[in-house]
Amino acid sequence: MPVITVSRQYASGGSNIAKLVAKRLGWTLVDNEFVDRVAGQAGLSRKEVEEREERVPGLAERLARALAISSPEVFVATGEPPEPQFGSEADLVRATEAVINQAVQQEERLIMVGRGAQAHLAQHEDTLHVFVVAPRELRVRAAADRLGVSAKEAEDCVDKTDEGRRRYVKANYHRRWDNPTNYHLVLNTGVFSYEQCADLIVEAARARGWV
Repeated sequence: MPVITVSRQYASGGSNIAKLVAKRLGWTLVDNEFVDRVAGQAGLSRKEVEEREERVPGLAERLARALAISSPEVFVATGEPPEPQFGSEADLVRATEAVINQAVQQEERLIMVGRGAQAHLAQHEDTLHVFVVAPRELRVRAAADRLGVSAKEAEDCVDKTDEGRRRYVKANYHRRWDNPTNYHLVLNTGVFSYEQCADLIVEAARARGWV
């Protein structure tokens, strides 16, 4: 089943673009926050699910239940909502991959943002891997505005976040996160607007025969 993965430099607008594409195509959006949440708490309480279900109605609860049943070595299913218990990053990576795998199995058409999905699904058929970039100075300004911090603090945030993503993919998948050959589309929001980038992704999906 078709999957679009969106990787992005920090503050380049990749998450916003993914939301636009999901809305236009009517596909399910699984973003970075969503994966972290389900990976961290298989067997979410109904209250927790309902509080954070705006973007993906019903999917979090279904994934949590399926993961607790199908991956007991990764998730502990109890009568109470468990707290995240990961002994190492390797445990977190396994949990994250379990969420990604389960989402791919349960949903017909997916857009996945972040968490190394492009690397984990590198050999998966029917994928479109997108990398969103922008000039550093533009991203620093965007980060400063978004976070309400100084330019220096924004620079540090941009660099540290990008380095963390680079390290995560290299350490766990032995791939270069920012290598353009690992992607089908590389989009620069310093040149194209978010709307135009969404248009290009939709056209690429149409070219693959998914629309």
